[in-house]
This record gives sequence, structure tokens and C-alpha cells, in this order.
Amino acid sequence: MTQEHVTTVRLADMPLFKNTRARRTLINLTFEITARCPNDCRHCYINLPAGDREAKRRELSLEEIDAITDEALELGTLWVLLTGGDPLLRKDFADIYLLLKRKGFLVEVFTAGTLINREHVDLFKQYPPRSLETTVYGVTRETYERVSRKPGSFDAFMQGLERLWAAGLKVNLKTVALRSNLHEMPAILEFCREHCPEDYRLDDFLHLRYDGDPKRNEEIKSERLTTEEIIALDKTDPKELQGWKTMCGSMIFERKENGDHRLFKCGAGMDAAVIGYDGVLRPCDSLVHPDFTYDLRRGNLTDAWINFVPRMWEAEIHKQEFEETCGTCSLRNICMWCPARAHLETGELDAFLPEFCTLTHARVEAFGNGETAEADQRPPVEVDLVPTPGKEY
Repeated sequence: MTQEHVTTVRLADMPLFKNTRARRTLINLTFEITARCPNDCRHCYINLPAGDREAKRRELSLEEIDAITDEALELGTLWVLLTGGDPLLRKDFADIYLLLKRKGFLVEVFTAGTLINREHVDLFKQYPPRSLETTVYGVTRETYERVSRKPGSFDAFMQGLERLWAAGLKVNLKTVALRSNLHEMPAILEFCREHCPEDYRLDDFLHLRYDGDPKRNEEIKSERLTTEEIIALDKTDPKELQGWKTMCGSMIFERKENGDHRLFKCGAGMDAAVIGYDGVLRPCDSLVHPDFTYDLRRGNLTDAWINFVPRMWEAEIHKQEFEETCGTCSLRNICMWCPARAHLETGELDAFLPEFCTLTHARVEAFGNGETAEADQRPPVEVDLVPTPGKEY
């Protein structure tokens, strides 16, 4: 095939993708098949000890995953992500992985990388995943293990990477910016760019714990960077810098009060869902509010997706403070605020988060031109993917 016959199309522009979104198809499904992890990372919002017997007892069985994914096929699911915790802790990981591959899913795997052995490499080489992803906490033993709090984890991580690379397997790299590794972040980003120039990514937001553990939450907060540190980090990485310049140049719009009091105006529940290790479904990663979670062990995926999840779009804003701040803000599309994160931070879905607001305005000042889309004649780009009320899907 000659080069002139090869074309590139963004996934979002493909007719199949547009059709599945228009029909509200469950195209992406994430399975957190365990919350257990061999590491004990300072910032982690989900991890439980590798030997936690209660957590292991509550994990979905292979048979339950089989039944759930049969329903997923009927609902139109194409992609399945296996994550955790570290999914490789499951002794039946290979059985779960092959089950999904045989059903025709495009399977992705997120792993800490410290458990990669020759059997995993052989499995992935014979039945390649759509993608493999791991996180680089440091490029020295001291920094990596300051974050992971597991002696020997750095050597195990590097050995796992070398095994995957030696087998010709591509590994997507990401890193997360913490107080504990900020001093090494330039070297970490250089490592990611060297080994994964197109698909590396940087996260600088730390979620609070899904289980609400107050001690661990204080620890996570202590690892968060200041607004100034985040902006400086954004500027040092070309990918982050260009991304924020683009967002600040095209996703700011003049918002006018229109009487719309819906709480959820994002894409949560439109084409993806997350299933926790204990069988509890969430419309998005961070939404753990009990009003919007569904226990699949007491129901089924079809009922959850068709009947339960759409109820979230009926939720309304009740706080006047929120209506006067985030509710009408022209920068909402580029802000980290969302109802799920507000709930994790405060216990309330419509709480104003001043730290998020400060960071957003700082990013616009640093990377934008200070003009709204209406002011410079560009069409406003508002992210509002919630289905039209009264329409059947």
C-alpha cells in the first residue's frame, strides 16, 4: 500500500463512533478487577493491601465477569479496560484476559508493572492487548520507592518494562506529579518522551480516596502541588503546554443564564461505565455517590445502563453559591471541577471548590488570550453531552 492511499481519521470523527454516541451505546467498559496492589503509593485513591482477604473475597469472580461481559456485548461494548489496584495480582488474570479476547473485545491493561513476569509477556505477545499502560513514579530507586513505599519495587518495575520492550511490546507511559517526585519530574518526563514520545501523559491532579479514608486523604492532600508549581510544570512539558494553549484558545465561551439547573452536563453515562472490584457500577471513574452507583450483584448490567444511569441527568443544582459561581462560569469546560470530584472533596455534589477555580483562572492567564469565544468570533465550544430531556435512546 502506497502512502497516498493511507488516510488518518480521528476516532471521534468516525461514523461508527458518532452513531454509538447518538444512540447512547455502552462502548467503553472499565473493570477494576481488584483494589489490591503490591505497592502502597502515597497518592492512590483506591489501593488496598495485596494480602487484604476481605477485599479479595469481594472481588468479582471469573464467572461473574463472564456473565457481565455477555450483557456488555449485547449493549454494544467494544473496548474493555482491565485495571485495579493492579490487575496482575489476580491469579486468574490470564483467564479473565483471554475470556475477553475470545469475545472479541479490544482489551486494554493498566498495571503498576512490578508484577510482569515471563508468563505475562508470553500472553501479551501471543494475544496483544490494544494497549498496555503503566506509571513512572520516578527514574531513581529513591524517588520511585518514596512514592510506592515498597522496597524493591523500582527494580521490579524496570525489569517488567525491559521484559515487555524486549518482546517488542509497546507500553504507554504516564506519570503523576507529586510533592514526593516533583524534584525529579524533568527527568521522569524525559524518560517518558524517550520511550513513548506520542502516547505518554502527565497527571497533576490527585483524587481523594473513593472509600473516604480520612488518614489517607490527608496524605493525598499533602502530596498535591500548589497552583504555581502546576503552572510551571505545564510550561516545561511541550505536550502539556500545547494542550493547555489549545484548550484556553477554543473552549472558553460566553455563558449566559438560561434556566438550566442540571447538575451533570458532561459525558458521564453516555458511552462508558466503570465496574468496581466488588461489582458496583459507576457512570464515571470518580462518581462514588451512593445515589448514582448500582450493585450488579443485586441486578444486572442491562438494567443499570438502560434504566438506572439515566436518572443522574435528572439531578439538579441546589446551592445558590454554585449557581453564582461554577454554574454560569465561562471557563467551566477547562476546569477540573465536576460533581463527582466535588463530592469526593466535600461530600456534596454541587459544592464550589475554590482551589480548582484558582488553578483554572491561573491557567487561562498563563496560556490563553483572555478573550471569550464570542469576543473573537470563534464558535463557542461547550461540552454538554447530556441527552435531550424526553428523547428516547
